[in-house]
Amino acid sequence: MIDLPGPELRDRLRTALGVERWVEEVASAAPYADLTELLAVAHAAATPLADAEIDEAVVHHPRIGEKPVGSGASQAFSRSEQAAVDADDEALAAALAAGNAEYEARFDRVFLIRAAGRSRAEILTELRRRIQLDDRTELAIVGEQLRDIALLRLEKLFGDPS
Repeated sequence: MIDLPGPELRDRLRTALGVERWVEEVASAAPYADLTELLAVAHAAATPLADAEIDEAVVHHPRIGEKPVGSGASQAFSRSEQAAVDADDEALAAALAAGNAEYEARFDRVFLIRAAGRSRAEILTELRRRIQLDDRTELAIVGEQLRDIALLRLEKLFGDPS
């Protein structure tokens, strides 16, 4: 059973996805019988995210390849999610930095991808593919990635610690 006091639940939800409408919608459906129920409600509430909600959430995410600033739970998740086996490859880091700059010039926001479980080489390949997309298609993908990141974070926040 997931039954936390409202303020504590909302804080944990904000760590997963910094979108106030989503936080309130998911919190208002509590308590949850189990993690599966929480994930189902969270998925539905984030499908789709509105354009303004995507903007609201993206500001909480560092650039791929950059260290998050601060010491909160969201920053700790970002550090963990971006820990890739090829993180020390300087040429790859430079290519990601250049790709990030090109993406930001093109879309006016940071490149966002579910980095957990992906190498930086895979992320760079996806960045290069997505930079060619039209604005609407890319925005929809960013919303999906934000949702997927949130669900992974919820599993860590509320799942069985063993």
